[in-house]
This record gives sequence, structure tokens and C-alpha cells, in this order.
Amino acid sequence: MAIDRVKFYQELRNKKLFKTLTQLQVDTIDNVLNECELQGVNDVRRIAYIFATSYWECHNPRKPELRITPMKEFGGEAYLKSKPYYPYYGRGLSQLTHLTNYKKESKRLNLDLVNSPDLILDIPVAANSHVYCMLNGIYTGKKLSDYINDKKCDFVNSRRIINGKDKAEEIAAIAQKFLTCLQ
Repeated sequence: MAIDRVKFYQELRNKKLFKTLTQLQVDTIDNVLNECELQGVNDVRRIAYIFATSYWECHNPRKPELRITPMKEFGGEAYLKSKPYYPYYGRGLSQLTHLTNYKKESKRLNLDLVNSPDLILDIPVAANSHVYCMLNGIYTGKKLSDYINDKKCDFVNSRRIINGKDKAEEIAAIAQKFLTCLQ
């Protein structure tokens, strides 16, 4: 299913998901759409949830122009070093964390994310990883098809793909907005 990108971008503005879109944001959104096509994601409900996740995970209130772009978990060096999984703190569009996940994605992508974790910040790499990991249950064993399929569309419990139920209602509401924009 091809997405009418011109209409989609207009709707993103109409629904106030973005005040303005930077070129970096457009490049990221286009790469995510491309990955959805390449990886066979045809269900706009799944695409909406993929976008809602990155919209939520990639947001620094001090830098709204970076929303939905591959980013590092924000916080000072002391804060990041306090993480039990440092230096494998959140990066990319899903905020990839933990050495085990960096190793899995290193092998799959044929990139050395273990020694160079910032490689996941490259837009095409981040988009590929984000879509693939959500489709295939890489983070928690739960995948998009567990919650969004022919029988149901459960945006709230889809959060279990990434991070339990943390902020599930808020992200579900964002997914609904993206769905409206995609339809």
C-alpha cells in the first residue's frame, strides 16, 4: 500500500503533530515510510504505531526540531553513566538499549554497533532497525502483529513491544493521530 506522502505531511501539520518540519525530520519520516514498504508493512495501523513510538521515544522538550529523528537518550554524562546499561543507553528511533540488543542489531545489520553505538543514529540504519525490531519482537519478544492484526488494533498494549506499559495511553493517542493522517 503506497502512502500519499504529500497528503500525509499536510495532515501531520493539520493535526498539530508538528508546528514545522525540519529537513532532518522529513528525511527520517521518509526513511521510515521506505522501510515500512521494504519490510512489507502494509497495515496503516501498524505504520501509525511505528511512527507514534519514534515520536514519543525521540523527543527532547528543549529541542522540538529533533522530535522523531534518531537521537541519543538525553541527559548529562553523569546521568548517562549512572545507567546500568551504559554505554549502551538509548539511541536511534526506538531508543535501543542494552548490550544484548546492540549485539543483535550489529549482527543483523552487519555494523559494529558494539564498538560504535552511534552508528544507530544514521537515519537509514535507525529506520531499518526501528521497523525491523518492532515487527519481529526483538526488544521484548512482543511484536506488532501480537496487537495489531486482522482481529484487533490494540494501540495501548502495543507498547509492550518496546517498554511494558510505560506511557501506553499517551502513545496510543499519538498513534491514533498518526493513523488519521495516514488514512
